[in-house]
Amino acid sequence: MHVHNPIDPANKDLLLPDTTVCYGMSAPPALSDPEAAIQKALNAPIKSKPLSVIAKEKLDANKDATAVIVISDNTRPVPYKGKGNILVPILTTLLETGYKSRHITVLIATGTHRPMTTEEIERIIDPWVFESGIAVVNHDCKDESILTYLGKTERGSEVKINSSYVNADLKILTGLVESHFMAGVSGGRKSVCPGLISEHGTFLFHGADLMGHPDSRDLNLEGNPVHEESLAFAKMAGVDFIVNVTLDHKFAITGVYAGDLEAAHLAAFEMVKGYAKVPIAEEADIVITHGGFVGINHYQSAKAAFASIGALKKDGYLISIANFTDKKDIIGSITYKTVLAILSLCGAEALIQVLHSKDWPFIPDQWQVQKWAPVFEKIPLDHYYYFAPQLTKADGPGLPGINAATLTDSKEYSEVVKTLLQIIRERENGRALKIIWLSDGPYSIPYVK
Repeated sequence: MHVHNPIDPANKDLLLPDTTVCYGMSAPPALSDPEAAIQKALNAPIKSKPLSVIAKEKLDANKDATAVIVISDNTRPVPYKGKGNILVPILTTLLETGYKSRHITVLIATGTHRPMTTEEIERIIDPWVFESGIAVVNHDCKDESILTYLGKTERGSEVKINSSYVNADLKILTGLVESHFMAGVSGGRKSVCPGLISEHGTFLFHGADLMGHPDSRDLNLEGNPVHEESLAFAKMAGVDFIVNVTLDHKFAITGVYAGDLEAAHLAAFEMVKGYAKVPIAEEADIVITHGGFVGINHYQSAKAAFASIGALKKDGYLISIANFTDKKDIIGSITYKTVLAILSLCGAEALIQVLHSKDWPFIPDQWQVQKWAPVFEKIPLDHYYYFAPQLTKADGPGLPGINAATLTDSKEYSEVVKTLLQIIRERENGRALKIIWLSDGPYSIPYVK
């Protein structure tokens, strides 16, 4: 059967066996008039004064008031460019209220990701922003000179936040709300934490205890310590207004949620929770998934693997396909590779023991490897097959699972998957195997109903 492969640049369908069962979420329809919906959300927000009123109050208090609009980096398909984008209406509102363009900054919440290149920035932001003379800058979690210390959370996390944001009179967050494998959902408070924090600020927030907590999971906010810590950071930094969206499979806007930090984000969460949990009839011997838009490298493809756990039989097989578009590093940081090598060499149980050891020094990006561990608690390391056209045979050592490039020279998704399925059948002596295709990759959470 032919199924849509959303990560194939050539838009070629994926050819799968006819016995494959396909599961995906039923997202609400795209908005017929996103521009009108965005404007309505700015003018009639959730538990908040309109953005124009808040902006005017700041300007009345300081005629040279500054504003910072926080945006996501290129790991999220937030509409910041073209028709129906959310950035230009926000900036237009500020300029019409009386803000000077030189007093407005668009701040990219890179978190612990690398800074975006000029080319990458221009690819996601509407040209109107640059033509209007509005500065667009990256956050850098490693540059202490651009951070302001605000104290500590109740849990003891160091709260150092980007100074441009802290010092701004008007603070606006933007983002996408979708399922997130440790924070419950993205968006809202995550624009500040981890978006604008120091690298050291991740030590507790992304430490082994919080990452390993049973409530730090997809589509859960209640009792989720990662969500709670992120919200604590955001409240200490201060947030005047948020503009979050939900999107469909084609990245068209399905909902706009603007206003109060917590209330608007919660409204978006309730919407997403209603459709992102996907009931399935039974777990499968083989699950095929994809990295989605976020899967720009191996680091980000962890989200698809983690999201597939609920569809996998114990000791089953997982095939993950992706399109690694990160031209800087298709795997991840050196620290990510270092901790990942421990998982690959020693297994999930040993990794978790190491990360919880009092003698283990916290290493940035260990949290992403820790989220790989539950996958390999359910299936053996060599039952995970992964493929991206950018990977070569040399990319295998130190990575858990089996790199498809070591098994086939093909760069075609369908041919690679066909080869991998044949290899698995041979490993299982030709017995009948149930196969599931997760059409939404990391964005939906399957569970046995």
